[in-house]
Amino acid sequence: MSASPEALVTAAARLLLPAPGTVTTLPPGLRARAAAVLLRMALDQALDAYWRRVTPSMTRVGKHRMLCLEWYAGHDTARRCRTTWSALSAACHYRTYELPPRPEEIHGRLREVTGLLTVLRATGS
Repeated sequence: MSASPEALVTAAARLLLPAPGTVTTLPPGLRARAAAVLLRMALDQALDAYWRRVTPSMTRVGKHRMLCLEWYAGHDTARRCRTTWSALSAACHYRTYELPPRPEEIHGRLREVTGLLTVLRATGS
C-alpha cells in the first residue's frame, strides 16, 4: 500500500523543517534531496489520480500524461506540473560534481506541489 500524496507532502515538510528540538542526523542537502523524492512521488500519484478520473488509459505512459495535460487541465496547470516535475527530478539525481539541492529551493517546490494537488483534485472531477 502506498501513502497518499498528502502524506508524502507532509513527510517532505517534516524533512525540510524538523520540529523544534528534533535531533537530525542527516545534513540539510540530503534531507532536501529526500524531500524532493517524496514530492515527486506525490506529484506522480496526484497526476495518476487525475488521469484515472478523466481517462484511465492516460496513466500508462508518463510522458503522454504530461504532454496532454494542457488540453484537459489548462495551460497554467500543465506548465506548473512540467516545471515542478522537472525541477524535482533534477533535484532527485545525485551527481558527484554538483552540490545537493538547497532546502529553501525544495521548500518552494513543496508549496508548488501543495497547490498542484489542490488544483488537480478540483479539476477533472
